[in-house]
Amino acid sequence: MNPQKATNTMVSIRKTHQKILLTGAAGGLGTALRPRLKANCDVLRLSDKLGVGEAEAGEEVMLADLADAAAVNAAVAGCDAIVHLGGISVEAPFEAIMQANILGLYHLYEAARQHGVKRVVFASSNHVVGFYKQSETITADHPPRPDSFYGVSKAFGEDFSRFYFDRYGIETACVRIGSSFPEPRDRRMLATWLSYDDLHRLISACLSTPVLGHSIVFGMSDNAVTWWDNSRARHIGYVPEDSADVFRDAVFERTATPDVNEPTAVYQGGAFVRADPFKNKA
Repeated sequence: MNPQKATNTMVSIRKTHQKILLTGAAGGLGTALRPRLKANCDVLRLSDKLGVGEAEAGEEVMLADLADAAAVNAAVAGCDAIVHLGGISVEAPFEAIMQANILGLYHLYEAARQHGVKRVVFASSNHVVGFYKQSETITADHPPRPDSFYGVSKAFGEDFSRFYFDRYGIETACVRIGSSFPEPRDRRMLATWLSYDDLHRLISACLSTPVLGHSIVFGMSDNAVTWWDNSRARHIGYVPEDSADVFRDAVFERTATPDVNEPTAVYQGGAFVRADPFKNKA
């Protein structure tokens, strides 16, 4: 029996928008959220530069490369909220990161401004703060310490979305997603794990809270071990229902005790602190 208690738990979600754009719909989290987010809106528009299959009931499909301003503009048109998961989600050469995660974010916010979209949920990352130590507990007020080009791009996204809130009034929740998988894969994820259902609960809270402003919230389930203090985001109303703790014994049984001097066990970013973006370059 799967110990994840959310498996048989109904998620109580309010329909808050007529049409939501989900970017990165072909990715791992996009695929997990696709059936869930349809409860938040009348129509869910799916976008990615890859195929997402045929539109089902309550869906639209509009493919777009984030580096293509015209395609992004068309994908945003007619939507009243955006859940932005699109872009590169691992470490990569800066040129690729720049096109998808930096230029692409500019295209998205410019399209939102032009079409009057006033609420965005931006998939930021725990790798914005990956060079804090696992012995520390931080809040959203701590300065960024990115662990990779990928983390740098997400730090840029947080600042860029803040500018579009201050200048144009586009509210954004920057969700620093931890490790969102069906279950924790290693000991680090006992602190960073975010269940798919809790991810949906968090995004739903960001979409429905009366006043979002520009908020940074850590995306984690109700884990006993945590490095992140979410007190600065209480106004969002996110209450996780799942926990990595039910997987603890199984994780310990299948993983070795980490070397406390190894950087991946010292810093919150784990393997990202040692990822080499130039490894596959000529």
